Amino acid sequence: MGLRSGPDKPHATPAVNHLARWCRPLPSTRRRPRSAAAPARRLSTGRMPWHIDDMPSLIVFMIAGAALFGFWNSSRAAAERADILGRNACRAADVQWLDQSVHSTNIRVCRMPNGWLGFERTFRFEYSYDGADRHSGKLVLRGDQLIAFTGPQVATVRALHPEQQRLE
Repeated sequence: MGLRSGPDKPHATPAVNHLARWCRPLPSTRRRPRSAAAPARRLSTGRMPWHIDDMPSLIVFMIAGAALFGFWNSSRAAAERADILGRNACRAADVQWLDQSVHSTNIRVCRMPNGWLGFERTFRFEYSYDGADRHSGKLVLRGDQLIAFTGPQVATVRALHPEQQRLE
């Protein structure tokens, strides 16, 4: 009964009841209530399931990613602030701002005026008096405050010998 064979079938194949395979009752989806004191399910190897076992490293990566994003964001904000300060200094001194950007040259951890730790960033920029020469300027920002500036100065007129009387 289980095997079908005949002259048109050279080999015997087992009879399969396809209907019984597809009409099985579904397993119950109800979960047994767990008590609060029951330990988490462990695999037969003694480890937690993969989605629970890798959770601490995922949290560490998320915290590290958030810290890197915060550092990058504050670095960009400081570079934009240095860019604005350098442009304004060049405009006030009536010199040409070259390369349209500032370059970060140094970063260090320092104590801010409010007592918290923060970053002190040094930026370099270039300017020219007549378009043929290049001079380097430097900005030092602590947080978003300008601490030091070396660069173009506003032109002032001074007398060479203020004590000497003019001849008439």
